[in-house]
Amino acid sequence: MGYVPDSLDGERRMKIAFCFPGQGSQTVGMGVAFAEASPAAAAVFAQASEAYGSDLLDLCRTGPQSVLDQTEITQPALTTASAACHAAVREAGITADVAIGHSAGEYAALIAAGVLSVADAVHLTRARGVATAAAAARNPGAMAAIIGLEDEQVEQLCAGIDGVWVANYNCPGQIVISGTDDAIDEAIAAATAAGARRAPKLAVSGAFHSPLTAAAADDLRPALEAATFSSPTIGFFSTVTCQREEEDELVDILTRQLGAPVRFTQAIRVLAADGVTHCVEIGPGGVLAGLMRRIDRSITALTIGDPEGLAKAREVLDNG
Repeated sequence: MGYVPDSLDGERRMKIAFCFPGQGSQTVGMGVAFAEASPAAAAVFAQASEAYGSDLLDLCRTGPQSVLDQTEITQPALTTASAACHAAVREAGITADVAIGHSAGEYAALIAAGVLSVADAVHLTRARGVATAAAAARNPGAMAAIIGLEDEQVEQLCAGIDGVWVANYNCPGQIVISGTDDAIDEAIAAATAAGARRAPKLAVSGAFHSPLTAAAADDLRPALEAATFSSPTIGFFSTVTCQREEEDELVDILTRQLGAPVRFTQAIRVLAADGVTHCVEIGPGGVLAGLMRRIDRSITALTIGDPEGLAKAREVLDNG
């Protein structure tokens, strides 16, 4: 059910994007209900566990959260859980026209688009987690969410402070910034003075999506070059370039991603302009669906993280 055809009376064609969450959405229990209910989801966990070298289903089931929150573990575990959820969704007969991911969520999107195997995605996200954790240790920093300012205000604020950059364009009125500890403190004070409603520091281990962690690309590139990227079976939409990308561009895009901002707001707007009517967040949580509703209310945002969510989403999709 990637879409419903145009009707004779001109009813708008349904066009679906599958959206995959990034680091921060991991939680104990993610993907487990699907693994217990869906043979396809269970098969994903089995493939991923073999590639990882230990039981990822048990890790997702029991945690603890403090272990799941370790960057080098978070990324392969979250990718596996999201891919398992996607397998169950496909097993239920729901397909999409395009796949998109938020930061590390792009690897689950690449699985959904038929570009990466589960095993390659696990190898890459494990390497990515190790590389980003090492880069953050070499160049310590912090991140903060700026709530209640226009994008342009935050961009100008960052341009006026050395050592701070925009990291995530999450939705209108919510931008995440990265930088050195001192620069982030200065930016928080400046944002508050400019009228930001809130500007909390985030509980992260580094200044991700900034020049401080861009050096992780050097460590990750060999793993990317060794991976097999296939031609997409559905569109893969990059939040680095805000356009559909083919397999021959992905090594460069996925290395650039480490130091580039996540342009989620811009990407969803482009997809809406391209006719996407439904965005289905697949994986734990529901953060992206909330962001999407603030970006463009013409898009129907749904979440599927367990069998109950699948039943609710299917009812919406079946009714157009």
